[in-house]
Amino acid sequence: MFSRQSSQYLVLLCTIGLWLTPLRAQDDAAKDHPNVPRFPGFTMDSGKESDFDSFDFPLGEDKSKTVEGKSWQFSYAIGAGARHASPLEIIRNYSNQFKARGGQLLYQEPGNSGATMMMPLGAGERWLHLTINNDGEQYMMAIIESAAMKQKLEVSAGEMADQLAAKGSISLHGILFDTGKTVIQPASDPLLDEVASMLKANGGLRLEIQGHTDNVGAKAANMTLSNGRAESVKAALVSRGVTADRLTTKGFGDTKPVGDNNVEAGREQNRRVELVKQ
Repeated sequence: MFSRQSSQYLVLLCTIGLWLTPLRAQDDAAKDHPNVPRFPGFTMDSGKESDFDSFDFPLGEDKSKTVEGKSWQFSYAIGAGARHASPLEIIRNYSNQFKARGGQLLYQEPGNSGATMMMPLGAGERWLHLTINNDGEQYMMAIIESAAMKQKLEVSAGEMADQLAAKGSISLHGILFDTGKTVIQPASDPLLDEVASMLKANGGLRLEIQGHTDNVGAKAANMTLSNGRAESVKAALVSRGVTADRLTTKGFGDTKPVGDNNVEAGREQNRRVELVKQ
């Protein structure tokens, strides 16, 4: 028979064993980073992708750099029967990939237990940190592609009401459509919710929804597109409980630019929905 002390010792061993044993396929829906693949022979334990987050990248003893932007975090474990890779081999493979793209290895932790590397990426940077456990049987990967946070909520219901009262119109760039189409992208939902809330809070308010495009494509096609997009916005607001008789629509195509159509930043400004008080 086991003594009480022996039983406690076995429980401790089992707990340690569970902690050391790599988990398998915890997140079947997660996908690898599109440009930073997993090491051959490894399976994904977990994966998480965020539009905006931060990570503290180690750069030496008591040194680190906080980077913000689009974020990925993965945990990988060696697959059954796969060739065992040393921690140094894992680090060297990723650092060589980064160096081939103009990047550099910024910090390699003692004992090859981890590494931080960075490469240029357009106007920003791609940062990667590896944490390697169990002599290379498991590793974690954190990736940040640096960028300023995109403000997803362009304007609140109260701010819209104030601007309509003061100026009679407001331009919205956060109602997004696929290129050349009238279908509204799901990312537009928060802003559409605010427009609907504003209309419900101001029962006497009537609006003309105006669609505008840039000058890419034929003028006639842009006119048709802008009309269709204005109608799509009306339908989205009606689906949110706004009565249809409070809304009219009109498309102006590319006839009323507010930015320079010769540059992308200007074209982006021209692709907009305007709400005009009636």
